Amino acid sequence: MTAINNRYEFIYLFDVENGNPNGDPDAGNTPRIDPETGFGLVTDVCLKRKVRNYVDIVKQGAESYNIYVAERGVLSQTREPAYKTEEVKKLKKKEEQVAAARQWMCDNFFDVRTFGAVMSTKENNCGQVRGPVQLTFARSIQPIVPAEVSITRMAVETAKEAEAQEGGNRTMGRKYIVPYALYRAEGFVSAHLAQGDKGTGFSEADLELFWQALANMFDHDHSAARGKMSPRGLIVFKHQDALGNAPAHKLFEAVTVKRREEDAEAPARSFADYAVSVDRDAVPDTVDVEVKF
Repeated sequence: MTAINNRYEFIYLFDVENGNPNGDPDAGNTPRIDPETGFGLVTDVCLKRKVRNYVDIVKQGAESYNIYVAERGVLSQTREPAYKTEEVKKLKKKEEQVAAARQWMCDNFFDVRTFGAVMSTKENNCGQVRGPVQLTFARSIQPIVPAEVSITRMAVETAKEAEAQEGGNRTMGRKYIVPYALYRAEGFVSAHLAQGDKGTGFSEADLELFWQALANMFDHDHSAARGKMSPRGLIVFKHQDALGNAPAHKLFEAVTVKRREEDAEAPARSFADYAVSVDRDAVPDTVDVEVKF
């Protein structure tokens, strides 16, 4: 596959309704939040996990589309086949072996050649890879107010607990939800990090699969904890070459997401409460704008 030749930036919009989009384990799994502003956060790692899971479902281990950071994976064992290839075995110098193993990992694992990976550990060292696709933390358009909800399970775990219950077998618990929030993440796709001997080989086919994952990954990630999460927009800026034709921050500033004025006083409870606009006059003619959904 031929590596991409163009630089891209993109804006990804998604929302959550009555769910926890990304719990913080250091805060009792409450929804992540910027403590200074109250805006909700979803980490890049969380979004990458959903992309990985989607690709794994779609490709089902097809050649060159394996997933390195797989759920419950053992990374050193996943790298082991790289050192069993004939190309690596015939090399004598350690640095040459690492370089060949690194290339093998890029060729065989979608997430390595997309997001990169740190594989420079003592066992089965495959070096480090800078991925051409990077995401920012997603931030909610407005401050969020997480709600703590009491829940009841009409059963207990053991007979001893049942004997101690008065008035029925019930177990009380709590969960945290965001009633509604729209999130915006920004991303970058570097042709420079995909091309050449040290590039990952990230291709146009890989890029299309990545767009497909952003459009569909929430449909295969539903759970009671996450509520209803949906993709709401993907705006892509395509430059004419690998170096690019405009600063990324200027392109991001051309896209605004605001509350509709008629609903500004009430809390937002649906995507229809927001207006998304693209100022195409602020985008140079040398950059193509595509609204994928």
